[in-house]
Amino acid sequence: MDTSIYKKVILAVSFSGFLFSGYLSAVKFFTSACALSEPCPYFLGYPACWYGFVMFSVLFISALLGILKISKLKTVALIHLLVSSLGVLFAGYFTVPEIGRLLSGEGRYFLGLPTCAYGLVFYIILLILAVMYLKRKETEV
Repeated sequence: MDTSIYKKVILAVSFSGFLFSGYLSAVKFFTSACALSEPCPYFLGYPACWYGFVMFSVLFISALLGILKISKLKTVALIHLLVSSLGVLFAGYFTVPEIGRLLSGEGRYFLGLPTCAYGLVFYIILLILAVMYLKRKETEV
């Protein structure tokens, strides 16, 4: 993958996750209700979407720093590797129990899947891209 394409894709995906988790977090913060009329999982006493927002903020800011050449792209990729790995574990933890509800027909979600599943998809994409970038750089050196 070309470096310029990598930078643009990670910026777009991390920004999408930032906006999505930001929307969920803002709705929960300002209304005390969960967005999209879905159940709102909690982790250590706080809504899971708030943790997602923090992780996507780190991913987006690091991607932006890479685009602006303030941070080295390898550093950005390592940050993405770490944070997106945590994100996969975190979002997966909340998504896996919902699979049973989806398969039994009990789970009715506004967007077809629980919101944590969409966060999981964003994290998986960023994780794969970070691994591809780091693996590419190692073979070129």
